[in-house]
Amino acid sequence: MPHRLAIIDDDAAVRDALLWLLEDHGYAADGYDSAEAFLDAAVPDLYQCLVLDLRLTGMSGIMLLERLAELPYAPPVIMLTAHGDVPHAVSALKLGAADFLEKPFDNARLLGLVETCIAQDAAARDKHRRLAGVADALASLTERERQVMALVLAGKLNKQIADALAISMKTVEVHRARVFDKMGVKSAVELANRVAVLGEDAVRQLKADGEAA
Repeated sequence: MPHRLAIIDDDAAVRDALLWLLEDHGYAADGYDSAEAFLDAAVPDLYQCLVLDLRLTGMSGIMLLERLAELPYAPPVIMLTAHGDVPHAVSALKLGAADFLEKPFDNARLLGLVETCIAQDAAARDKHRRLAGVADALASLTERERQVMALVLAGKLNKQIADALAISMKTVEVHRARVFDKMGVKSAVELANRVAVLGEDAVRQLKADGEAA
């Protein structure tokens, strides 16, 4: 299936030219004449890239970026700006836009940015899926299993875990096996690598929970 993009621009001539350009290069593309029309008709994560005009009738491009930032996942955004809007475009970058182009823009430059955004989208979706998988697995753990996992991540041996939690070695082994099964890993190293997707702060907190147990 071709990669799908959304063009959000209230200038019909620009919108149609972009649709033609992208479709001519093998992409599937949908056009919207306002941010409101896009939000009403589309699910943002159906697209691999959004091409968004900064100045729109009604909700501005910046306002749409703010709405997208509230979603669990949104694709990369290329912001289109008119001459003199560069300071606003910089603000858009701070809100998560992948890049911006000044009108009139070079078609080759736009196509290059689209290709980059699609690659970024693929990597981001993969990370999002892995993060959701880890979050679901963590949610399936019992309180005791979370305690055991935290101590495993903190580098504790089974005997040390047993002493810390005042339980038997056999019980530790049972909980450890259940943690590995639910987290889909076979070793402490694999467990550490799996939870690493949560980010350094979250992993540090999990280890600290183990140290405090």
